[in-house]
Amino acid sequence: MASSFVDKVSITVRAGDGGAGAVAFHREKYIAAGGPDGGDGGRGGNIVFRVDDNMSTLMDFRYKRKYTAGNGQPGQGKRCYGKDGETLIIRVPRGTVIRDRASGAVMHDMSTGEDWIAARGGRGGWGNMHFATPTRQVPRFAKPGLPGESLELTLELKLLADVGLVGFPNVGKSTLLSVVSKAHPKIANYHFTTLYPNLGVVYVDEGSSFVMADIPGIIEGASDGAGLGHDFLRHIDRCRLLVHLIDVSGSEGRDPVEDFDAICAELREYSPELAERPQLVVGNKCDLLGEERENVDRLREHVEALGYEFFELSAAAHMGTRELVKACAARLKELPPVPAFEADYVPPEPEIESAEELSIEHFDDLWVVEGPWLQRLVATVNFSDYESRMFFDRVLREAGVFERMEAMGVQDGDTVSMYDLMFEYKS
Repeated sequence: MASSFVDKVSITVRAGDGGAGAVAFHREKYIAAGGPDGGDGGRGGNIVFRVDDNMSTLMDFRYKRKYTAGNGQPGQGKRCYGKDGETLIIRVPRGTVIRDRASGAVMHDMSTGEDWIAARGGRGGWGNMHFATPTRQVPRFAKPGLPGESLELTLELKLLADVGLVGFPNVGKSTLLSVVSKAHPKIANYHFTTLYPNLGVVYVDEGSSFVMADIPGIIEGASDGAGLGHDFLRHIDRCRLLVHLIDVSGSEGRDPVEDFDAICAELREYSPELAERPQLVVGNKCDLLGEERENVDRLREHVEALGYEFFELSAAAHMGTRELVKACAARLKELPPVPAFEADYVPPEPEIESAEELSIEHFDDLWVVEGPWLQRLVATVNFSDYESRMFFDRVLREAGVFERMEAMGVQDGDTVSMYDLMFEYKS
């Protein structure tokens, strides 16, 4: 049966295209030659991600992988602008990290409550009212809208918990969580009872609480993909404090010191930074020890020599759990919040092909330049930024656009139109 917990999915998002500008002329009784009055097309809708604290999994994305915002409506006569396309809001759990699927680079961390625009809708095309001049009084052309941005994304949920419970399977992590919080994880006496992380709020005192996460059991080789732990190691990334549980009862014939070192090695392999995270070590199932205390004494000596604080308890018998909760709360007060993931995604530059693919039309002193790669280029350049404008000019010159226009007879002072960009030509 499919699990109801989904923490990594790939989706495709596409913002809406801009609407086309209108070619229209003013017609009214008793007014001759009213002139062009075609309005602009509407802007395409954006793709916006929003945090929804009622969501705890990416299950909603398992069956729907493509998301498209509304297109802008075309312009109308009488200088009427087309309606903007409807923005599409995609709700995700808090803590979702959005990555570029191809490169894996982080685009945004949805840890705060702020909305994030992932893909912007295309700008609407200009109507023919923009192209009227004293010498061009009847412009019979308008501009198409620009396409919206399209992205292939990977959504990765990294739980927001203060304390993460780590350890081998069947050491009592789920039992401890059920004892110290109101969470009700599935508990059974076999390995991998926990198939997905569980969260619980631990109340310490009046006005004092923290969130604890029970991470599925990690086994040796987890950092290389073995077992279930590999899939869920990412959920420990945000935990400010780790509580490392070890079965000291010897009921499964395991050596607690070797178990401790093995889990620490897996954490180090997965993330050296994570291995340095503050950690409390807990010897669990102490009620089963009887007079045989060799295991717990060896473990205590080993971990304290490494600088870790050690606790003895029995989660099932509720022994020592209160002391552990208070110790966790005290350590959390000293620890800074785990910083959000910094965005490191760099948008690729638009592919520049051949200037021969561009269409260059001449209307009196107006030059209209259009083409697929130019459309993509105009959509990605920030014309309010000097360096972006210089990049745009350099690309056009390297592609031979201006050289081709000069061969066709463009003059200084002529107007050049490239989609919704217009400028005066200067050689």
